[in-house]
Amino acid sequence: MGGAGHAPPVPLTWAARPIAPRFTPCGVNACHVPRRGVLTVRAQPLTLVAASTALLALTTLPTPTVPYAYRTRGEPTAHGDDGVQAADLLARVRDCTPVSRGRYRLGAGQPATVPVCGLPGAVFWKADMDIDCDGRPTARCNRSTDPQFSPTAAYEQSNGHRLDAARLPYVVLPAPSRIWDHRAHGVGGGSVAAVVYGDRVQYAVVGDIGPREVIGEASYATARRLGIPADPHGGGVRSGVTYIVFQHSRIGAIEDHAAAVATGERLARRLVNSGTATPPADAPGRRPPAADGGEGDPADE
Repeated sequence: MGGAGHAPPVPLTWAARPIAPRFTPCGVNACHVPRRGVLTVRAQPLTLVAASTALLALTTLPTPTVPYAYRTRGEPTAHGDDGVQAADLLARVRDCTPVSRGRYRLGAGQPATVPVCGLPGAVFWKADMDIDCDGRPTARCNRSTDPQFSPTAAYEQSNGHRLDAARLPYVVLPAPSRIWDHRAHGVGGGSVAAVVYGDRVQYAVVGDIGPREVIGEASYATARRLGIPADPHGGGVRSGVTYIVFQHSRIGAIEDHAAAVATGERLARRLVNSGTATPPADAPGRRPPAADGGEGDPADE
């Protein structure tokens, strides 16, 4: 209220300079959210009510919906009310009946301590996890990020393209040897596996072949989804990983992760509920064994 000798006060008003919201779909690495308006103070006659309304509208813009696949990245693939729990699978592989003639090393120069064990319809081993980045060169897997990078893996996609270790969850088998020959147990490229770490289960496929005497390796994508450091140069984990590979479970397209998850979930549930992962002879996806006892995968020859 003005008195004698005092100039009337200049009203201070809030004005929002709106920026038109621009929504873009959420990518794997980022989700763009509309920028807020810029708050300024101007000595201009604008009603406080109108300015406040504009500011409120900007601050209550709807949050873009993040696709489920990105929202759960790094979380267990089979974890929840409907999925097979890690604890249930680990209970089934508590005891080991060796199917290998000897034991594997976790790395060059280390003692041979890891056997391959057998279950009805599956084989398994408990080891560490080294990071495999072989296959298609990407921003995460290349000669700069991985000193031992190889541009090819033992197996290819159904269209002849190279596997993408940064995107496709896969595990690595030791090359056939006197210790163990995976082909004799109905396991080969594209066979489905359940990889367990802590309380997480990640379904994957057999995607590469490693050294004859070393075991415990999986792709960058497998590690990332299990919450294991995925840096191919110094990542991985030293122990606590269980690899369960289902026999005669080869899927049609090795790169079809959805098919691997569906097959893995079905076989894991059968293993937990009945103690066997052996699918019926006429089950979808089961392939007749080859003459050598494997699944006739030319990459195994």
